[in-house]
Amino acid sequence: MDDKTIQNLREALEFSPDNIPLRLHLAESLRLANMLEEAEEEYEIILQYKAEPKARIGLALISYKQKNYSKAIVILESLIQEGNTDLDTHLFYTRALVRSNDTRQAIDAYQDLLKFHPDFSDDELDKQLRRPSTSEGDYEDGDEYDDDYDDGFNEASVFIEKPEISFKDVGGMDNVKREIDLKIVQPLLHPEIYKAYGKKIGGGILLYGPPGCGKTYIAKATAGQINAKFISLSLNDILDMWIGNSEKNLHRIFEVARNNTPCVLFIDEIDALGASRSDMKQSAGKNLINQFLQELDGISNDNEGLLILGATNMPWHLDTAFRRPGRFDRILFVPPPDAPAREAIFDLKLEEKPTKDIDTKALAKKAPEYSGADIEAVIDIAIENKLEDAIKLGAPQPLVTKDLLKSLKQHKPSTKEWFTTAKNFAVYANESGLYDDILTYLKIKK
Repeated sequence: MDDKTIQNLREALEFSPDNIPLRLHLAESLRLANMLEEAEEEYEIILQYKAEPKARIGLALISYKQKNYSKAIVILESLIQEGNTDLDTHLFYTRALVRSNDTRQAIDAYQDLLKFHPDFSDDELDKQLRRPSTSEGDYEDGDEYDDDYDDGFNEASVFIEKPEISFKDVGGMDNVKREIDLKIVQPLLHPEIYKAYGKKIGGGILLYGPPGCGKTYIAKATAGQINAKFISLSLNDILDMWIGNSEKNLHRIFEVARNNTPCVLFIDEIDALGASRSDMKQSAGKNLINQFLQELDGISNDNEGLLILGATNMPWHLDTAFRRPGRFDRILFVPPPDAPAREAIFDLKLEEKPTKDIDTKALAKKAPEYSGADIEAVIDIAIENKLEDAIKLGAPQPLVTKDLLKSLKQHKPSTKEWFTTAKNFAVYANESGLYDDILTYLKIKK
């Protein structure tokens, strides 16, 4: 849509400001021209007059493009609850849930989309949500389980590594490292003292916080700190479309870990595996959680020397049974990196890039609330901006501080959205004090 057409629509609205179809046409034109803030303003004006579905969808699409996924989810969810079956509504609702790392709800949303649009396919969503391993929830009680079915599980497929990094390679996170040291490292260094007090060597720690802030990295560093083996486990390693096989997969992976102690078993996005059982419609998911709790308790097996670290972006979705003593009895907040850690991340990520006189200390100071993933994105944007000059001149051009300061303005910290949600739980659902660390970080008085 060219500028002249948009100007003509604006002039027409001056004579007919209450003309909703005309204003909607202008808003759509502005959105398609990528004039998002102006389009958002027009949609908001429309919604003051009436709850126009097209205006709400347009507003949600703008929020999605601005990476304000929470707002997009709220708008699209309300439209779906009102019976909207439009493809774009369901598609962007699913995508927003994926971007928010709400895997379980995204799978449900994608299944609903396919009910109304069975011929639709999307390679990205299929890869993330519609693998055979994620269809377990489609089975109800009474479905037959084929005992002769070869589930194809191979213990050799469980990737075991010996990380070379340790706590000295982790910038910041002093509180997290101290708690892990007390719970995991010291028991292995002084087993006789801990056993004298009846304390087991092993157990579980749950790490939570905004995405991209180093939960996986600290888990690997923990294994390296104690010279232990490391197994990283995700939902896709467990789930199977055949009833009962997911529980078998989970048990076998725990057995591999038990046979390789001392071993750190890291479970990423544990909320997808340990979501509240009261929220589940199918018994298959509940059975898997019950199996997981049995493995954590070590009822039929000895978990001595098995160290379990779980990571989640959404601890409020986790079943409360996971937080019982003996399971994940330490719950640690992993905040965005502090200034020294951000400086170290900039240094690390720029290490093999063409640079000249980069002031990473100044960059770190200008990047509060930025996660490690955000910093990587900032560097990528700076490189993309520099490529045009490099191509014109026929040679790589070094990045300078000004390039990265410019890209910092282009990429806002992704952690802000997470803290908006977390703050609500910390303020209004914190009877046990579970989220006190969030309040401390946000400098909110208890």
